[in-house]
Amino acid sequence: MTDTTLSPVAKVALVGDRSPNVVSHSRIPELLHALAAHDRLVLDAYWIPSQDAAAEGAVRGFDAVWVVPGSPYRSEAGVLAAIRTARTEGIPFLGTCGGFQHALLEFARGVCGLTGVAHAENDPGADDFLIEPLACSLAGHEDTVVLEAGSLAQSVIGAERTVERYNCHYGPSRHLDTLRQHGLRFSGHDAQGRVRIAELPDHPFFLASLFQPELSGDGSHAHPMIRALARAAVDHAARATRQPA
Repeated sequence: MTDTTLSPVAKVALVGDRSPNVVSHSRIPELLHALAAHDRLVLDAYWIPSQDAAAEGAVRGFDAVWVVPGSPYRSEAGVLAAIRTARTEGIPFLGTCGGFQHALLEFARGVCGLTGVAHAENDPGADDFLIEPLACSLAGHEDTVVLEAGSLAQSVIGAERTVERYNCHYGPSRHLDTLRQHGLRFSGHDAQGRVRIAELPDHPFFLASLFQPELSGDGSHAHPMIRALARAAVDHAARATRQPA
């Protein structure tokens, strides 16, 4: 007998400055449709421009926060505020490309006390960079990512390695040992050992990648990381409906 039980609809905040010129943005509606059609995971998605995300509680009440590609964002502060809310309030989080870069930046400033570190794209005159131009741009490239055993990333993707698509010019450089010491796990690396995925083991679901899973395949099926975020969001929504009023 076919199970026709529907999962709860989960509210997801898509944080970023939506643009028809960003391929990943145009892919997201297709991926949301694929999640509903193939995985029975229904997401009610709201685009939140980075400037609006700076408002107090802008992403509070959502079942997931997805900081999408498209940097430089109009408001670094807004993106960091959304990530901070997701991190501190246990809201499922996915950061892709620029979302990955800013997740590291928020963690460095908010957890590690590295208040002076900067993103070179946002603040090129800063003295101390956490995110700098890559020695070789990854815009339009595909590359292998090796996943750490026992990590959330490996569990989600279901393999020891994966080939992913990039469209970025910036990546993490300094202070990575400090981020590790404070609890951030770098669970995916390229063949040369450079960081490509980060996660927070003590968080319900906190995953970020320098690559863009939105670009995987032809858009007819969601990448495993996006599917995992959707499941985490639906679980979050289900828990919320069970809580007493």
